[in-house]
Amino acid sequence: MRSPNYVQLSTAAAITLGLVPGSMHRTACTHCLNLLVTYPEGCRANCSYCGLARHREESRDYADRNFIRVDWPTVGYDEVIERVKANADKGQFERMCISMITHPNSDHDTLVLLRKWMKAVPHIPVSILSNPTTMKYEDLVTLRDEGADIFTVALDAVTPEIFERTRGKTVDSPHRWDKYWQAIEWAAEIFGPEKFGAHLIAGMGETEQEMMEVCQKMRDMGGHNHMFAFFPEQGSLMEDWPPVPKDHWRRVQLGRFLIDYAGGRVDDMRFDEQGRIVDFGVDEQELEDLIASGKPFQTSGCPGKSDEEVSACNRPYGDSSPTDIRSFPFALNAEDVGFVRRQMAGEDVGTVDHDALD
Repeated sequence: MRSPNYVQLSTAAAITLGLVPGSMHRTACTHCLNLLVTYPEGCRANCSYCGLARHREESRDYADRNFIRVDWPTVGYDEVIERVKANADKGQFERMCISMITHPNSDHDTLVLLRKWMKAVPHIPVSILSNPTTMKYEDLVTLRDEGADIFTVALDAVTPEIFERTRGKTVDSPHRWDKYWQAIEWAAEIFGPEKFGAHLIAGMGETEQEMMEVCQKMRDMGGHNHMFAFFPEQGSLMEDWPPVPKDHWRRVQLGRFLIDYAGGRVDDMRFDEQGRIVDFGVDEQELEDLIASGKPFQTSGCPGKSDEEVSACNRPYGDSSPTDIRSFPFALNAEDVGFVRRQMAGEDVGTVDHDALD
């Protein structure tokens, strides 16, 4: 079972389409159909935090590997399209995303998948989560001309040193920092403002200041930042690395939202000796209102139809469990915001009131 005839899709998308039974805590699954190109021989990269990394070949079949905490069942692409055409998602999909991997056929097959989708269900826009390592400038032009709406780059690591340590030569992986930034620059030129973005993972050794500086660079280029909380993937080289501290995570979530959507700037923020945010550089009441809205703490990603500040790609529980939510896949209520405030203050609490459950 290989692309382009087959794809893997996230558990949330499979539930939404009725391909597997189940439900998601406090959310009607996902508003983005996340697809992954797939090959029996797997991904040729060896990123140290990834469940799809090449080094896992001996211990687990590629098709059985989890990715961002969840299983990705393999399904015929024609069946996926037919279910979407038949409204199996009940109108919930606001976007589709094709995620590439490092494989010789990935570029070609991504284009095949895109063309087929645009012919069958063009009313649902398509994002491309790219593999810059194998791509040329002309590939981005072709994807845009064939109907791709947004182009994203999984930069993940926010400094050259962390990039090299987690996905470069150090771990026998082919990715290069300069190549990834080249692809981001191409995307800014080819797709234009608001139509490209970068994935960033918080908690791989960077400071909050370093994260904010990359967010600002992306925003100044016209793009957006899609942020993930590091969660140790079982079987990965970083499976023993601790999850991102909760207070660190909440501060960079808030800082990212300010930069992306509220006119904030890293130049106006203040940081301590450890690079932690101590002042967000905006009016106190404005900051309080933003926190109370809960929006900065929802999953960040490509936008949906109703609100550009809220991601259609809500990735339910892709970076945490439902009892300790890092990226909320739904709008926060007052109780949720209360837990977030406590976490920002340094309390080691989850997002479920266990005392109340008892």
